[in-house]
Amino acid sequence: MPSYVAILISLIPFGLAALLMTFAFWLYYRLRRITTFTWSYIGLVCFWIGYEYLHQSWDLAFPWMNLGNGFAATHQLVQWYEWTGIYGGTYWILMSNILAFSLYLAIQEKADKRKRLNLSLRLASHILIPVAVSLIIYFRYKEETNPANVVVVQPNVDPYHKFNSISAQEQLQNLIHLSDSFGQQNTEYFIWPETAMPQYVDEARIRDNYNYQAVQQFLTKYKNGNVLSGISTYALYDTLKTPSAYFNQNAGSYMDEFNAAIQIENSSNVQFYHKSKLVPGVEETPFAALSFLKPLFAGFGGGGTYGSQPEPSVFYSQSGMGAAPVICYESIWGEWVAKGVAKGAQFIAIVTNDGWWGNTSGKDQHFDYAKLRAIETRRWVARAANTGISGFINQRGDVVKKSDWWVPTALKADINLNESLTFYVKHGDYIAFAGCLGSGAFAIFLIIGTFRSKKWHQSSR
Repeated sequence: MPSYVAILISLIPFGLAALLMTFAFWLYYRLRRITTFTWSYIGLVCFWIGYEYLHQSWDLAFPWMNLGNGFAATHQLVQWYEWTGIYGGTYWILMSNILAFSLYLAIQEKADKRKRLNLSLRLASHILIPVAVSLIIYFRYKEETNPANVVVVQPNVDPYHKFNSISAQEQLQNLIHLSDSFGQQNTEYFIWPETAMPQYVDEARIRDNYNYQAVQQFLTKYKNGNVLSGISTYALYDTLKTPSAYFNQNAGSYMDEFNAAIQIENSSNVQFYHKSKLVPGVEETPFAALSFLKPLFAGFGGGGTYGSQPEPSVFYSQSGMGAAPVICYESIWGEWVAKGVAKGAQFIAIVTNDGWWGNTSGKDQHFDYAKLRAIETRRWVARAANTGISGFINQRGDVVKKSDWWVPTALKADINLNESLTFYVKHGDYIAFAGCLGSGAFAIFLIIGTFRSKKWHQSSR
């Protein structure tokens, strides 16, 4: 891809995010002109949280840089995410900085000693109390023993060669070989990465597919075994059934394509899940007005619009285990994953292909974000990544096992299943909802206040 195209595309997530951040501070500045520091600071917190929620909800969603994600590498400090989700972390960072700035102003303005001491104590307590609470939770948290043996597979297929240079059958045999090398008689799940089965398959005819039959043959030696894998699928319709469907001339019917997950077991039962948090541009075209950018997005391996589904799914095994299938980019959405857990998932299965990142910090950040999902839901995470990083994360967010980057391998672990629901799973992003309500209220106040101020200036002339 030409460098100028890459720069243009990168401006969408990074340039737009910077613009929205600036807008939140501009609203704070306008609010400060008509009200007190206290109310304007509260407005700033609401505007910022409103921006973050907008940036995870609209067509150009990119919540990667939400402030609360910044604790992914130090998960021991945010064990209370099981109550608040990442927006609790966003609030914590904002208020800590506001208090620090207030203390700085008090020192610069030579405020009285009592005020400076009060601000110092408030700042210290605002930082230290959440840390102390988190560490107490972390060291006291004990998992209930309810083991299940799971294998995650990392086939290490170059994503730029995956769909044209290596046959689907060859990739499948590699997956089966790696799985067999680590599987044992009581293995319940073999988890394969995103698009591990790359050949497009008609979902209605999956049982006639060679790859499906080969997987079923592999599972005959594992009585309770299930393969949860990423797969590329499509569905055919007689009419324009969904907004993402298009008319396919070769098929003579309407078609939806899916970046999907499939669960195959030792029976004729097959379960599908369609990725729903799609990457803007690469997997769906954001806004109809940006359709002219499709050729540019094609350089990232996409450019069309995949089908999706409105709610998360839970895959159930023959033994009754519930797995929440999460495909790649979706693992950044805490509330989305929590909805799957609320539906009965006892562990989280993330399937991803992070090879597009190359050997950059992006792949490491993406892996670390899975720790936050484990804490929010108190579920084990089994993560299968095509080229890495694959691994297992326990209910405290600790990495129990982790693969190296860009090597073919597999990992296995006995994970503890959990059925209890955290406060966050039950209530979702309630802090974001409150922030959005506050943003609306302060915006109305700002409009009224600005109008009154202009009216007062006109009358005083």
